[in-house]
Amino acid sequence: MTNSSLTARLSRAAGGATNLQLLLVCIAVLITMSFANPRFLNAYNFESMAFFLPELGILSIAVMIAMLTGGIDLSIVGLANLSAITAGLFFQRMGGAEAGIGTVLIGVAIALSVGLLGGLINGWLISRLRITPILATLGTGQVFTGLALVLTGGPAIVGFPAAWNAIGNAKLGPIPVPFVIFIAVCVGVWLLLSRTAFGLQLMLIGTNPRAAVFAGINRARMLMYSYALTGLLAAMAGIILSGRTNAAKSDYGASYLLQAVLIAVLGGTNPAGGRGNVLGVVLALISLVMLSSGFQMMRVSNHLIDFIWGAFLIGVLVLNYLLSNRKEG
Repeated sequence: MTNSSLTARLSRAAGGATNLQLLLVCIAVLITMSFANPRFLNAYNFESMAFFLPELGILSIAVMIAMLTGGIDLSIVGLANLSAITAGLFFQRMGGAEAGIGTVLIGVAIALSVGLLGGLINGWLISRLRITPILATLGTGQVFTGLALVLTGGPAIVGFPAAWNAIGNAKLGPIPVPFVIFIAVCVGVWLLLSRTAFGLQLMLIGTNPRAAVFAGINRARMLMYSYALTGLLAAMAGIILSGRTNAAKSDYGASYLLQAVLIAVLGGTNPAGGRGNVLGVVLALISLVMLSSGFQMMRVSNHLIDFIWGAFLIGVLVLNYLLSNRKEG
């Protein structure tokens, strides 16, 4: 049995157990919040979650992809905002809210290009200059946020075209468009990671970098590809967020970074690399979004919620550490 096939089998086995646990957590959260507040089961509440969930979910998947290589991407929120702001500035020059569908498609291409470029910069710093991922992306995150602040001068850019806003607010029948986009991203990333050589190589790089080199895998190139993908996903999240709010600003979604890391880790992604699956991230996302919605219905302070997420992340990391040591022992 080859190293890559063994890695894939072990990853699927671990992912299956994690996903079952997360499904039980989802059910427990749903029942708990339903008893805590009967309005939680209101159809409007679930529709609201379906509009809010996609942007955070896409960022969480981006974090998962970076973690598969043993790295992390802390620049995703800054890059998401910069992508949306760049498109917003383009729209201001092309008629603002009156811009047509063709202009909007060009704006989408501009936003995705900014995300791709930002991801390639991260990949180059990490793969070529060998800067530690957490430091490289922390630095670029500040650069992206600072550049966004310089471009806007501080205030939010508002007045996006109607077709752009439809990306974040429209429905396909009863289903919100952002949710449809999120499902498409999930399926696409799942196929990429589980059905292509790219996914197997990414897992092997995170599991055993030395074995990956002996297997002939170009680690530097794979890192470039993975961070380019996280940059594209960040830009997609920025498009959805700005479409939903009809605005783009340098500090939008500031709390998303902590939540995205928490969701990725809670979803079974190993921060050291080599293990992670899309379904686990989705289940963790649903659990935390339901918790967040329930807390807001109970009028829990946003500052307290941030404290809970931070404590929860530390708790999950400690639990994973204890469980891994127990297995090794």
